[in-house]
Amino acid sequence: MLNNEKPNRFISMLKMKCPNCHRGGMFTNKSVFPITKLMDMPEKCSHCGLKFEIETGFWFGTGYVSYALSVATIFISAIIFSLTYGFTWRDNSIFIFIGVMISSLVILQPWIMRLSRVLYIYVFVKYNSVVSK
Repeated sequence: MLNNEKPNRFISMLKMKCPNCHRGGMFTNKSVFPITKLMDMPEKCSHCGLKFEIETGFWFGTGYVSYALSVATIFISAIIFSLTYGFTWRDNSIFIFIGVMISSLVILQPWIMRLSRVLYIYVFVKYNSVVSK
């Protein structure tokens, strides 16, 4: 990336980069495993020095974002299930759907939790092309 080129905001969100400089990582571990260190974040961005916890209790709002992402996951699971299993709910198909829905939420929850933090901080911090440490 050239110095005068603005990085893609969507790609930076998916890569979980700092909202201020789009270069420093937001999480200590790139992987969600081990689960015990899933939400470990550095205090400040390693590249621009942005303090990630803007104020005490800042991350409490991510519960709403996580909820919205979980509902979207359920909705997408319902659409995929309906397209693959058929539009008619036969016999025990509702129980199969509930199993698929719960399984997809359990599997995707670590990424949903991280993504909710990224989306939440991107709402409050804008990209700054002039970054000084």
